[in-house]
Amino acid sequence: MVRASSMFPIFKVERDCIVSMQGDFSVVYKATLPEIFTLSDGDYEAYHQVLVKAIKVLPKHSVFHKMDWFVRESYQSDYDRAGEGFLSRSSETFFNERESLAHSCYFILTKQAEGRKLGSSVYSNVLRKSIVPAQLTDEKLYLDFLDSCGQLERILKDSGFVALSRLGDDELAGTANHAGLIERFTFLLGEGEPSLLRDIRVRDGLKVGEKELEIYRLSEMEDLPAMCGSRINYDRYSTDRSKFSIGFASPLGQLLDCNHIYHQYVFIGDDRERIKRLEAKKLRLQSLSAYSRENAVSRDAVNDFLNEAVVHQRLPVRAHFNVLCWSDEGREIRDVKNKVSAAMAQMDAVAKLETEGAAQLWFAGMPGNAGDFPMNDTFDTFIEQATCFFNLESSYRDSVSPFGIRLGDRLTGRPVHVDISDEPMRLGFVTNRNKFILGPSGSGKSFFTNHMVRSYFEQGAHVVLVDVGHSYRGLCELVDGYYFTYAENDPIRFNPFFIVAGEVLDTEKKESIKTLLLALWKKDDERFRRSEYVALSNALNLYYQYLGENSDIFPCFNSFYEWLLSDYTQILEKGKVKDKDFDVSSFLYVLQPYYRGGEFDYLLNATENLDLLHQPFIVFELDNIKDHPILFPVVTLILMEMFISKMRKLKGIRKVLLIEECWKAIAKEGMAEYIKYLFKTVRKYFGEAIVVTQDIEDIISSPIVKQAIINNADCKILLDQSKYQNKFDAIQELLGLTDKERALILSMNRANDPKRRYKEVFISLGGQHSKVYRTEVSLEEYLCYTTEEIEKLKVQEYAARYGSMQKGIQMLAREMKNVKS
Repeated sequence: MVRASSMFPIFKVERDCIVSMQGDFSVVYKATLPEIFTLSDGDYEAYHQVLVKAIKVLPKHSVFHKMDWFVRESYQSDYDRAGEGFLSRSSETFFNERESLAHSCYFILTKQAEGRKLGSSVYSNVLRKSIVPAQLTDEKLYLDFLDSCGQLERILKDSGFVALSRLGDDELAGTANHAGLIERFTFLLGEGEPSLLRDIRVRDGLKVGEKELEIYRLSEMEDLPAMCGSRINYDRYSTDRSKFSIGFASPLGQLLDCNHIYHQYVFIGDDRERIKRLEAKKLRLQSLSAYSRENAVSRDAVNDFLNEAVVHQRLPVRAHFNVLCWSDEGREIRDVKNKVSAAMAQMDAVAKLETEGAAQLWFAGMPGNAGDFPMNDTFDTFIEQATCFFNLESSYRDSVSPFGIRLGDRLTGRPVHVDISDEPMRLGFVTNRNKFILGPSGSGKSFFTNHMVRSYFEQGAHVVLVDVGHSYRGLCELVDGYYFTYAENDPIRFNPFFIVAGEVLDTEKKESIKTLLLALWKKDDERFRRSEYVALSNALNLYYQYLGENSDIFPCFNSFYEWLLSDYTQILEKGKVKDKDFDVSSFLYVLQPYYRGGEFDYLLNATENLDLLHQPFIVFELDNIKDHPILFPVVTLILMEMFISKMRKLKGIRKVLLIEECWKAIAKEGMAEYIKYLFKTVRKYFGEAIVVTQDIEDIISSPIVKQAIINNADCKILLDQSKYQNKFDAIQELLGLTDKERALILSMNRANDPKRRYKEVFISLGGQHSKVYRTEVSLEEYLCYTTEEIEKLKVQEYAARYGSMQKGIQMLAREMKNVKS
């Protein structure tokens, strides 16, 4: 047994650099890459060109080593973060131990010591008994290399694709309690894990502690793909009318489902010396070409390489790529070969399992030790081709904003915290928080909207929902909100005259009541006179004075009507107000149906659900009255005035107005101006207006949607559009979607995991940031959100049996889980 300290290649870590025993020094950056499935064809090409430009600034005799770690991890529930919300805690339980692939990426830039001997499979530090530094590092050389690193960092940061942060001494070498990057690689420790020493075996297979390692390499020209580029088509998400792109090497990155490290090396030598060496090789092959056709073919290949280097000013480099896989279970490591082979086959490459040289490749992969890489395991290429094999993408990341909703990433469903309201405003993606949601029936639209408004409500927002179809009844009962709907035995009722204790009759309250009374009195095409408006204003002032003097009188339309009949009629007579100025008899006669004993006496005399201003969750279900000539206009007027009152009076509180399919009926009843006003001004009051529709024809045919809503809704949310894929051009043009967004939308639900129940949702933030997520919920959330009639009735039955919606859902979910198990 050999002690690692006698052959360890790292001399020291100082000044935020790794210094090797051979005098090489390395600068290490942690890189943040774009999230997978978010780049377009043009993005990949621009990203690739940026990498080429960045690497070209490195000096000769340097190594660009890109190390991508992909480690399986399980989601750990955080019930403290979930709070006391019943559904939030159910979600934490549901996702507990959900497996995913965590990704971290490091750029390791190494400057080799001048005049040092390059490594090979024969000459490698791992085979040496002792190591002595070949030379000490040179200060000027060090500073010049740091300048080159700074240029590379600036080029990548300015591109907007990659964010870099340089690792310091503690992050490289570690501390007493936490392993640094060098130690993590040597002993295969996870990020944030404490230091732990493990035995390393290099004979009869590579093994670190209990972990078995295998290395699959790409270093033989015959194993490489004939063609390479910045991107490839991802068939699982592509359609006949759209091609979905991923990075060329993505199959070896996030899409390779196993613990692995993807090493990517680019060795930058003296290009003149390399050209000279290749010229000599060509001449040798020329002299031998008569003896072998293979020599003639090789001569032509070398000649073509030299011509391209000279004509197109390409930078010749040497490159190597390998995938280091490991597992604690012997059977699983045997399955890895199939996964890696399939991944490389997607790139049209052949995987080669490294056996004899595995120890050397692993040892050279240690951060800061790329200078000892066995160069006979590299191949000649140009930097443009070499960078095609770089992994360009990372996993989905959580938003840093404290506000948001829980969605899932596309590959595994791992919970992702997503802010589609505040963070996009702060980053400049959008100029308002309004949202437009489009999804046909059965696409999961109601599930997503239920999930979104429930998340907003639990984080302190006031939510007002206008619906047809009872999609939000279960959620409303669960959160103890107000649910306004019409039934013969329980008709819809309000009380616009009621003032909550502590509130006063302000101008806005008076104006809303006057607007309502005038709407009930006058027809749509009938204008009111100034004198009538003044008379109503005086009447309201005097009525509330009367209430102040008679505290036993309950404020409602009945008491207001009775006061008009008695006191106000006498006041008008004393003031000698003529009928032409204010015909009180006409007013009383027209409004009589809303008074006690009238046809609609229930409508404005409610004695419950009175505090609409401070109630944080309100649902107006208009299904049974959407065609009623009296009730519908009154209800829409009340709800619009109520939301505007919330908007203006509730300072510092988020307000959400979500209008489902009923927006079509609202627009017909003269409420179009209210919708336009809300969408244009709600952002000034920390609010957001949301419109939901399921038919694209509604968008095209409605000027309200085309002009007021779409133009003022920077966040566009689309559900499954597969039924419209043959006529999606119209939708794309109308919504102003990019080709990248088109491909994302048409890719939804094409490769869903059959073992899990979920739908995918597309979210575009101002056209600048677009992504597809899973809407996957726990069984308890599903029972709360479901719109299936049989399931809704079952939930209502259990809620009645056990005394509350929460207990009913809990018991029903428990029974369903027991049946499955």
